[in-house]
Amino acid sequence: MLQRDTEAELVQRAVGARTQAYAPYSRFAVGAALLAQDGRIFTGCNVENASYGLTVCAERVALFKAVSEGAREFLALAVACGKSPCAPCGACRQVLYEFAPDLLLIMADGEGKNWRSAKLRDLLPQGFGPSALQK
Repeated sequence: MLQRDTEAELVQRAVGARTQAYAPYSRFAVGAALLAQDGRIFTGCNVENASYGLTVCAERVALFKAVSEGAREFLALAVACGKSPCAPCGACRQVLYEFAPDLLLIMADGEGKNWRSAKLRDLLPQGFGPSALQK
């Protein structure tokens, strides 16, 4: 578990990232902040596309930024959106599971005033990870 002030910092970073979202179609801005094992925090926002299937969620943007900068181990991810706390979509859960099945997910409202936490493993039971491909 993280300290409450660390969770609060991640939530505020996610709220800040949310302001950069490109969401002209859904008007549903999402921000994320991912804490790496080494203490670095990577942020992301959702980026929509007129070809809807090419849209990328904030959680994956943050993770891909982290991986592109050499991070491979993660402790927690905060996501901020909407009027009430929301959880990552199924695709994001699967992508995050690749790197951190025990990741702490902090799900916050868009202003960062209310949040709840859960383990990724609990939101993606019987997840499919790298070990499933090893013989």
